[in-house]
Amino acid sequence: MTWLRKNLVVIAGLLTLAYMILPNVVVMVFSFNKPNGRFNYSWQQFSLDAWKDPCGVADMCESLTLSLQLAAWATVGAVVLGTMIAFALVRYRFRARGAINSLIFLPMAMPEVVMAASLLTLFLNMGIELGFWTVLIAHIMFCLSFVVTAVKARVMSMDPRLEEAARDLYAGPAQTFLRVTLPIAAPGIAAGALLAFALSFDDFIITNFNAGSTVTFPMFVWGSAQRGTPVQINVIGTAMFALAVLIVVAGQIITNRRKKTATA
Repeated sequence: MTWLRKNLVVIAGLLTLAYMILPNVVVMVFSFNKPNGRFNYSWQQFSLDAWKDPCGVADMCESLTLSLQLAAWATVGAVVLGTMIAFALVRYRFRARGAINSLIFLPMAMPEVVMAASLLTLFLNMGIELGFWTVLIAHIMFCLSFVVTAVKARVMSMDPRLEEAARDLYAGPAQTFLRVTLPIAAPGIAAGALLAFALSFDDFIITNFNAGSTVTFPMFVWGSAQRGTPVQINVIGTAMFALAVLIVVAGQIITNRRKKTATA
């Protein structure tokens, strides 16, 4: 019992981590399956056929490419706007600043179906044709709050004396921002960018309302589930999960090396 009390938090953390990773493990295992029918829901036999031909299903790689393009552009737009908003909210005092701070969190708290229906109504009333650009605008809008939150937390923890020291050493505003401010804020910006990319790539509800005839990868998966789930979907999911893990591990390794270099 004493050992259990001492390690209870560790055990709870490991169980939670296993619970979160289990669905990804199932997707990974079934990417090597060769189902007899249309649905990849029960294990039949080991096969590498899906890995050898990941684009073997019609229109799947096209929808994947479209989702990656949307996620990339939405990330760029949300990061640029979100970073500027975060700096403005932390560094400057202006009217309605408190109200804007509260409104920033509104898309995070609002149900996606409400935002999706509101954006659809807006686009239809403005006479905008639904498609790639309406989806991109919608993705930037709901990713913006997450980027602002991540960057704002980082900017609030910055020591203003570092920038003052740079100015005392005759650094100009641009040089101070590029050499001092931006590197310090970079972890928050990177976190916001990764979060925005993941949210945009994975979104279904808002995209489904505002896509028109555009078909993203989540929409393709949903449509495929109605008539049969190809193994290639598991292959793409496994590849995306492995890529995300590699990015996180690489970032952690780089951070640890920098800490060792700084303390050496």
